[in-house]
Amino acid sequence: MTRDDVTLNDLRRRLTEIDRQLLALVGERKALSGEVARVKRATGHPTRDFEREREVIEGARAAALEVGVPPALAEELLRLLIRSSLTTQEQASVAARGAGSGRRVLIIGGGGKMGRWFVQFLASQGFAVEVADPHGGPEGVPCVADWHATDLKHDYIVVATPLGETDAILRDLALRRPAGVIFDVGSLKSPLRAGLMALKSHGCRVTSIHPMFGPDTELLSGRHVIFVELGSAEALAAARALFAPTMAEQVVMSLDDHDRLIAYVLGLSHALNIAFFTALAESGEAAPRLARLSSTTFDSQLDVATRVAQESPELYFEIQSLNDYGAESLEALAKAVERIRAAVLSRDPDSFGALMRKGRDYLEDRRSVAERRA
Repeated sequence: MTRDDVTLNDLRRRLTEIDRQLLALVGERKALSGEVARVKRATGHPTRDFEREREVIEGARAAALEVGVPPALAEELLRLLIRSSLTTQEQASVAARGAGSGRRVLIIGGGGKMGRWFVQFLASQGFAVEVADPHGGPEGVPCVADWHATDLKHDYIVVATPLGETDAILRDLALRRPAGVIFDVGSLKSPLRAGLMALKSHGCRVTSIHPMFGPDTELLSGRHVIFVELGSAEALAAARALFAPTMAEQVVMSLDDHDRLIAYVLGLSHALNIAFFTALAESGEAAPRLARLSSTTFDSQLDVATRVAQESPELYFEIQSLNDYGAESLEALAKAVERIRAAVLSRDPDSFGALMRKGRDYLEDRRSVAERRA
């Protein structure tokens, strides 16, 4: 076939063939990742090797230049493949540990989004998982509508119910005094204080965790799980052991420290995005007009705000209103906006520049700390 003979359909068929070849290679790479995971476990190597990742990406950028492919595209592609490989290796590591073999777990609220995540996560470790949820649970998992009907003779009891229901469940559990390790997975701990303290005072093995990721998360590398220390070293160690086969970073802190920090990590970031899309919605500028314009900063902020807008208003209101320290971050946001407004309206470039420099220094310090920890 000469160049003049090539038709559009010919070219499209060739592209389809190449796409299939690429996917076949990706599948082969994924299978090989499973073998890598096996060898790493056998030889005691950690799942993640940052130096090796850097070598792979640098090699891909160099190879891309040789074949006329933009290095940035090669890097983005390799990062996706590395992430997929790490996910495969992490899941294999969790399953291979088999920490749950012969042990039972009850997940109260296992039909919800995070509840289902824990069902899958713990089942992959070999636990016999049971769900208590009036709305049902994942297919194939034993389920009852009311946890009161269970024997509570479980090694772990996970409370993954909506925040507004969790405290009452914890207090009821305290009256039953189950022998297993008990923990909730709430994003706030202030509203759960009474229930958690009731469990502690009744001699239960209780702790509290906060997975800092959503239910769609597969790879825990780069993610944090916060463990709240409530006085039971045994419960804390048992909860942490569940995440030992993963690459999640574990952080231990007190209940008050947790909610004080979450007021900024979640409360401030949520409020900022809600304020952003509220200002747009009330600006008088029709969405189609703004949709015709684009900027790097605006588009990035719009992407985040769009995801926030799709979340549960009830949950986000609870995160703002039920945190004992929530008003602190909202006040900080209001003061910051007012300082920006004052600098602009008074035409004071020095004050405006000082705000920019202070923020730049803070963010640079944070980036440096993150890089050192990586």
